[in-house]
Formats: sequence, structure tokens, C-alpha cells
Amino acid sequence: QVQLIESGGKLVQAGGSLRVSCAGSGLAIITAAMAWFRQAPGKEREFVAAIDWNGANTIYADSVRGRFTIYRDNPKNTMYLQMNSLKPEDTANYLCAGRTGGASYDIATEPADFGVWGQGTQVTVSP
Repeated sequence: QVQLIESGGKLVQAGGSLRVSCAGSGLAIITAAMAWFRQAPGKEREFVAAIDWNGANTIYADSVRGRFTIYRDNPKNTMYLQMNSLKPEDTANYLCAGRTGGASYDIATEPADFGVWGQGTQVTVSP
């Protein structure tokens, strides 16, 4: 069974840092482009950051560029999102996603490009 399992979310104060992780189970993410999205209550799912299969290329949403860093450790089948200078507006459920199919190597930013999703990990930033 293919699964992505997020972890690391918690309550932090504004200005603080946090790293969330996404581990692939049953899915060889070593060959898949991946991404982080987030969704706050009552809001649509929002793209955060993406990385291609070997980490050579990354893309960030304007709202997080310069504060967040996406990276991956393929031998550990794990992807990470390092979040610095957190703001209350970063509060959301953070979901990781992996590409599947013929174009799985290539970086992507649209939810429809991803075939497997985790359940998310909650990040709450207090003022």
C-alpha cells in the first residue's frame, strides 16, 4: 500500500522555526517529484513548495519564499520542509504529495499533478 506520512507539526510562536517531514511507505519517492501544500479551515488548498526527484530544482510560493526550504533525503525516502520566521498566517494543515505516472520525475505545483497524498500534519503559529 502506497502511503505518505507527515510528522512534526505542532504549536509554535510567531518568529519561531519548525521542520515537518514526509516519509514514503510503499512508494519509492526516490524517483518522484514531491511537494508541500497547506490548507487552513475554510480556505482552499494552497501550494507551498515543490522539489524535483533529485532535489536539483525547487519552487516556492511567494508567501513563503526566503523563509521556507524544501529538501529531500532519497536514501531515507523522506522529504522535509524547514520553516523559519513563522507567521500566524502560516497556520494550516500541511500535506505532502508525490507525483505518480509517466511524468513523475518533473517538478510540479498543481494539486492535479500529484497522485498520492498524505493526511497532513497541523502547524499552528501563535501571535
